[in-house]
Amino acid sequence: MKQVKVGIIGFGFMGTTHFRIHQANPKSKIVAIADADAAKRSGDIRKVHGNIGGGVNDHLDLTGIRVYKDGLDLINDPEVEEVDICAPTYLHAAFAIAALKAGKHVLLEKPAALTVKDVKAIVAEAEKSGKCFTVGLCVRAWPEYRKAFELFKAGKIGKIRSALFKRFSPNIDGDAWKNWFMKDENSGGALLDLHMHDIDEVLYFCGKPRAVTTVGTWYKTGIPDHSFTIYHFDDDKAVAAEGGWSAPRCAGFEMSFQLIGEKGTIVSNPSGLWFYPVKGEAEKLELKVGDKPTGWHVEIDNFLSACLGKSSDEKYLPHKDIVDGACIYEAERKSLDNKGKTVTVRYR
Repeated sequence: MKQVKVGIIGFGFMGTTHFRIHQANPKSKIVAIADADAAKRSGDIRKVHGNIGGGVNDHLDLTGIRVYKDGLDLINDPEVEEVDICAPTYLHAAFAIAALKAGKHVLLEKPAALTVKDVKAIVAEAEKSGKCFTVGLCVRAWPEYRKAFELFKAGKIGKIRSALFKRFSPNIDGDAWKNWFMKDENSGGALLDLHMHDIDEVLYFCGKPRAVTTVGTWYKTGIPDHSFTIYHFDDDKAVAAEGGWSAPRCAGFEMSFQLIGEKGTIVSNPSGLWFYPVKGEAEKLELKVGDKPTGWHVEIDNFLSACLGKSSDEKYLPHKDIVDGACIYEAERKSLDNKGKTVTVRYR
């Protein structure tokens, strides 16, 4: 079976998560990794932490895999066909554009970049390159969200009257290389790094909001760490999202949503995925995930299929949505910075 030869830049929580998924997928072969940390380059990942899932962090066997300190050296490796970028957000644009210019397929972890300008530059380079490109907004592929979207598109709940999305994480201060998450200029805080998933879900289920109103709290390092956003549409639906990493370290991770439609309601919470029809009985919806239990697995498998020229649904994340999501974030950040002033979203 033909395999995609993969190089991974960034060997933190997402990089090692992607590493394990690629290793288990017969469509890919990891040929190189790059990380600035010498311990990680040796396979020692005992200091790698994440806020959701993940395997036991001890040591990964890198036998037969070339190891680089600089991601640009990995990009210039002639054997690498796909570059999987899991480096800190402030490095995304430089690495993604360099990889696309070098003729590589690129899977770029979310968020795509810190600014709309950089996101647009990456997408423009991807479209010019003709290579496969996507951003790791994997929640669209997460089983509960995917099932809900299928039911919504099939007309199961009818027109959406209201929607609520929530992403709740424990504090991650000290979890990453040089604590880059806690620096606004490196990560954009929870509003960009965490909440971007639910911005994308608003786009996915509800379309493009006309304006946003965002309030929130700030962590001691000067970054947004919890936010509440109301999305304003031209029709009468009510849409909101909450997200943050302001909870104590002992708190669990939660992602949930509620979609109320004219014909019924879909709710996903820790008790499962439920459908409540206007007429009838409540139904707990079963999810058949097989060997792809998370959105990460689906996202990576779809992308590998696209790189191999096989039929897949990799286009579930259009390039236009990547840019539109960045524009919505930009408006939310402006609203938050201005103490909840309603801001019109400037799409471009």
